[in-house]
Amino acid sequence: MDSIQDKKIRSAAFTWLAEQVALHGDVLPRDLLATGFIIDGNRVPLLGPQGIFKPKVLSDFPISITTSSGGPYNDVFGEDGLLRYRYRGTDPEHHENQSLRLAMQHRVPLVYFHGLVPGKYVAVWPVYIVGDDPAGLSVTVKVDDERHLSFGTDQAASTVVQESADDARRSYITSSVRVRLHQRSFRERVLEAYRRQCAFCRLRHEELLEAAHIIPDADPAGEPAVHNGVALCTLHHSAFDRRFIGIRPDYKIEVRPDILREKDGPTLAHAIQGLNGQSIIIPKPPALRPDPKLLAVRYEQFREMF
Repeated sequence: MDSIQDKKIRSAAFTWLAEQVALHGDVLPRDLLATGFIIDGNRVPLLGPQGIFKPKVLSDFPISITTSSGGPYNDVFGEDGLLRYRYRGTDPEHHENQSLRLAMQHRVPLVYFHGLVPGKYVAVWPVYIVGDDPAGLSVTVKVDDERHLSFGTDQAASTVVQESADDARRSYITSSVRVRLHQRSFRERVLEAYRRQCAFCRLRHEELLEAAHIIPDADPAGEPAVHNGVALCTLHHSAFDRRFIGIRPDYKIEVRPDILREKDGPTLAHAIQGLNGQSIIIPKPPALRPDPKLLAVRYEQFREMF
């Protein structure tokens, strides 16, 4: 395939992804991505069963790389904030691993799909393969801004992408994306555990649901684990964060005494005051339930308000 056709398909893929994110938000279902879009009468799926994916319409370079939730490969962000994406298998010369190397040499942009929970992904693009480590069975990946999108060159460049202003910008963007992916992963795992409803009021409109930290993520003890989270609607998340409401270690809701004494219409009466003494909804698996020790720390902070 010539470089013009390859560029046309990649550009269409990036445009289509942007449209899907505008429609569905940045967490996309696998079925949608596996179906993809049609260009010039050809269907272009964006991911498949394997992590390194090249649709039939492309002949040389993959279009995407995927980290699946609970998958067999340990793709990790290193201390430098960059993604280390694992080879397929243990043979550096496997044709899919060679295709990553080829994409690096030609500086071709790809899509990175990060699995949050089974069947749901965040799409990140454009990403570039910027380093190859056959001994470590991995490549290094950096994210770039679409405003600086480059579709590569016809001739192979050096096997190692040279350090440049592009590298510094990409390193910064990749570190920012890492934070975003962790936040999205925490939200999805918490909402999944709570069966996508508010733990206080059972509201099921996902657009209005958030993952509240029991111990804030800025705190060293505030790890992004489900047992440190509670699924709450936007109203109750704000009330919890501003200590209008506390959760006791026995999973009972307590409303601050001065808030209980207020008279301010039906919303306060039913949505806040009416929760006092009720039990929150908790996940069925014990390991996913709020950690009583963390709740005790947060509850003491709540008690300091009165």
